[in-house]
Amino acid sequence: MNPQLSPLQIKLLEMLRWFDGFCRENQLRYYAVGGTLLGAVRHGGFIPWDDDIDLAMPRKDYEKLQSLMGDKRLDNYLLESPKTADDSFCYPFCKLYDTTTTLIEHKRKPLKRGVFLDIFPLDGVGNDLEEGKRRLRRILKQYYFYISLIGGIRKGRSVFKNAVVLAARIIPKRIVNPTQVRIKLDRMCAQDDFDRSLWVGNLLGAWGERELVSRTIIGVPVGYPFENMTVMGVERYDEYLTNIYGDWRQLPPKEKQVTHHDFISMDLTRSYMEC
Repeated sequence: MNPQLSPLQIKLLEMLRWFDGFCRENQLRYYAVGGTLLGAVRHGGFIPWDDDIDLAMPRKDYEKLQSLMGDKRLDNYLLESPKTADDSFCYPFCKLYDTTTTLIEHKRKPLKRGVFLDIFPLDGVGNDLEEGKRRLRRILKQYYFYISLIGGIRKGRSVFKNAVVLAARIIPKRIVNPTQVRIKLDRMCAQDDFDRSLWVGNLLGAWGERELVSRTIIGVPVGYPFENMTVMGVERYDEYLTNIYGDWRQLPPKEKQVTHHDFISMDLTRSYMEC
């Protein structure tokens, strides 16, 4: 075990090991994506200043995961999805929670859950890249609207973005229900089959059009060393990481080597279900 790992990273690694085993047992495809794949390739594990795990699954596997896990705890883990019955859940993608922990995120209404893994669907956008980009822009327009409905005011965010969040709070739920917007967004992403599309991607990822790549770049899951385990990732990692980050081998300047998450509080020893 890397002695420089933080307690949160150690917990995330434990969760990742469980998830990897569950996917292998149930023949589910998954991929480390974004900063998690970058960390695996460039650092052999976590990016030192990172504090999350980003995973993605082709839509069929993603839906099967939800069916297998349901809404019950398995080995202290609970999966929530855009279709979850709990209105306090506010993400348009799945999260796997460690129910022995507590983590409160800064949202319009603080979200109290546990330490989590982000699990995104991988969807197709068809066989024409330009048409795929137009589809993605429509999805992102809906996504940004949704974020304005559920987001909290944050220091360091532009005045304009905080103003948009404030303005969205005026809209009554009887006119725009965030849960319905979230479910609609999930359906918009699922229109084209991953395995039949030439162009695919994590349509809810942080990088917009740079998330769109040829399906052959995603390829079949390939194992990469990640701390003291092996994590599955994108087959053609160099093309994928270059598409998103450009010169991904170059470390960012020191002032940008910081986490981007906004946690109010965290307790790794107490369950959020008991608080």
